[in-house]
Amino acid sequence: MLKVGIFGVGHLGKIHARLLKELPSTFEIIGFFDPSDLAAKAVEEQFCIKRFTDADLLIESCDCIDIVTPTINHFEIAVKAIKNSKHVFIEKPVTQTVEEAKALMLLAEEASVQVQVGHVERFNPAFITALPYIDRPMFIEIHRLAQYNPRGTDVSVVLDLMIHDLDIILSVVKSNIKRVAATGVAVISDTPDIANARIEFDNGCVANLTASRISQINMRKSRFFQRNAYISVDFLDKEVEVIHQNEEILSTNVRHFDLGNSENSKKFVIEKPEVIPTNAIQEELLAFSTAIQTNTIPLVSIEDAFRSMELAAQIMDRLKVNGSSNLDNN
Repeated sequence: MLKVGIFGVGHLGKIHARLLKELPSTFEIIGFFDPSDLAAKAVEEQFCIKRFTDADLLIESCDCIDIVTPTINHFEIAVKAIKNSKHVFIEKPVTQTVEEAKALMLLAEEASVQVQVGHVERFNPAFITALPYIDRPMFIEIHRLAQYNPRGTDVSVVLDLMIHDLDIILSVVKSNIKRVAATGVAVISDTPDIANARIEFDNGCVANLTASRISQINMRKSRFFQRNAYISVDFLDKEVEVIHQNEEILSTNVRHFDLGNSENSKKFVIEKPEVIPTNAIQEELLAFSTAIQTNTIPLVSIEDAFRSMELAAQIMDRLKVNGSSNLDNN
């Protein structure tokens, strides 16, 4: 059992607290730290978790810590924990800047501790279901649209929302980045609220991403196009659709169709594989515990987060060139 301390008990921090409490054979919550008396009182009453007013003491009392604070605090807390040889789970974006992310990566390597970053979509059951079908995609189209919520607007939409999809893309495209183009607009906050990025890779793959936090609807859809196949992943509704030529069929929910005329047609199948429901946040916390106990690299490592931050920084730079104002200083 791992002794864990929680830093930050806002909206997401409360969810982490509840899910960690549901894993008593894996985690023992030693306590939490949050400067807000109101938030702290609610968590003490709801979950009967001890509040620490000394952050250093909480770190010293634990095997690992769970950082669910605003992004501005991530780096300072993580550095303290790593220097005390504590394992760290840290919410996305991992830090405010790519330089901070690199510093954490080097520090974690030196301290030989595990650092996992909360790119929760890697644990989304729809993406997990789709993974066996995704093989060398050459075009990727992603839309991540959200209705306005003041929470998260301390950073641009690139670090708030698009960062999820940057992590997804880098996990499936095994190639170096060749070129990045981006445009964005700051509408109601001080940083871009809607952005589009086009990423070209050395292997020829192109990814086109749109992220908005001022949409009238919520949408989290990704489409992967590859040789003889098209895979659609709905991260929000937890659905997967696969259209491919009649080769290996991985599920029972299948229908066939022909593309082209009768003399020169190609046979395709449409699969809708079953998505087994899971709680993605709880799954990532379990993966974190496994990485610690087996001394293995976490599924979403600090190195992965650094690469996503590097790509996000390139996109932010392109946004600056294209005239988006009041951007984060990445």
